[in-house]
Amino acid sequence: MAISLETPKKFAQIVNQAHQVSTEIFRPISRKYDQAEHEYPKELDTLAALIDGMNDGGEGGTGARGVRRDEAKDKPGNKNGSNMSSVLSIMEACWGDVALVLSMPRQGLGDAAIASVANDEQLQRFGGLWASMAITEPGFGSDSSAVSTTAVRDGDDYVINGEKIYVTAGGRSNAVVVWATLDKSKGRAAIKSFVVPKDTPGCRVERLEHKLGIRASDTATIIFEDCRVPKENMLGDPDVNDDTGQGFAGAMQTFDNTRPLVAGMAVGCARAALDEIEDLLREAGVEVDYDRPSYAQPAAAAAYLQLEADWEAAYLLTLESTWMADNRKANSLQASMAKAKAGRVGVEITTKCVELAGSLGYSENSLLEKWARDSKILDIFEGTQQIQQLIIARRLLGKSSGELK
Repeated sequence: MAISLETPKKFAQIVNQAHQVSTEIFRPISRKYDQAEHEYPKELDTLAALIDGMNDGGEGGTGARGVRRDEAKDKPGNKNGSNMSSVLSIMEACWGDVALVLSMPRQGLGDAAIASVANDEQLQRFGGLWASMAITEPGFGSDSSAVSTTAVRDGDDYVINGEKIYVTAGGRSNAVVVWATLDKSKGRAAIKSFVVPKDTPGCRVERLEHKLGIRASDTATIIFEDCRVPKENMLGDPDVNDDTGQGFAGAMQTFDNTRPLVAGMAVGCARAALDEIEDLLREAGVEVDYDRPSYAQPAAAAAYLQLEADWEAAYLLTLESTWMADNRKANSLQASMAKAKAGRVGVEITTKCVELAGSLGYSENSLLEKWARDSKILDIFEGTQQIQQLIIARRLLGKSSGELK
């Protein structure tokens, strides 16, 4: 089945709207909230309400989507659905500002996890929540199976104890999807996710991190001390021998949709830097000529052409992995390839554009230095560059996580 590389006509409007949001809302306040770290961008409330309406109407938004691969799996034809609309719009939104996109209410990874593994009753009950995802702990980073936060059954409740770090939007969200183990000795099968409202006794935000980039987005440490939640707040099946895909594997499958989104963020941010440096080069009298070989052009123009070629590769890998998700095809390999490529070249492109712009690129008179700082996180969160390469190697070689570490 062929993949068309043209923007689907039905998404043209939402992509154009995302570009307008970047131009008219994100860019004008980008520097303000970069400097005012941890101050909530109130301008996002109206925009979030608009996106909620678009999501309810089936038009899609800029947030993460669920991975309910059983839906429409038998329907024939080439489908461009909510994943593609989200990735295309998030590229345009991150052309404006990555941190502001990450600050959008009800558009986060926790919401995607709920959409992926919640049952119908939970989908209804948790609809409208702004949910963060709490996975990482002080004792581990990339190895999600090393969760040590515990959830102990006590009557009709689970009692959660542990500490989670680097929780995106953890200070602002009104709920957290917490990964915890029911029985450490049972390994991955005992790891479950729980929806914990932030006002639950025993759940508290300990601190907010100060960061290199994405400063408009809050990143929190959250402590759980005898935090009691109803058993109905567990996502998926409580059986530690569950093989239905709703336990650890089901939660991990969320990343097959969100990694292309992060790749799209990197693609959008890198595109912003490329557009800016092209304008600056033109102002300096350097024209990029696509009809001449790079060796016959000024060094700056040749460098730009190389950066744009890398950008194009990341863009195409992102589209491929997204299209596969919409068409209910296993895309773990492609999602990791897209995330690895886009994360790496996003950093390289934004950093090189700072270099090409010289002192202007290093100053706050341009957003180039901000994009260079923001882009680094896109190569780290939701699986570092090294973890993506490890996943890719496992898929290509047919090795398990135990066989290839």
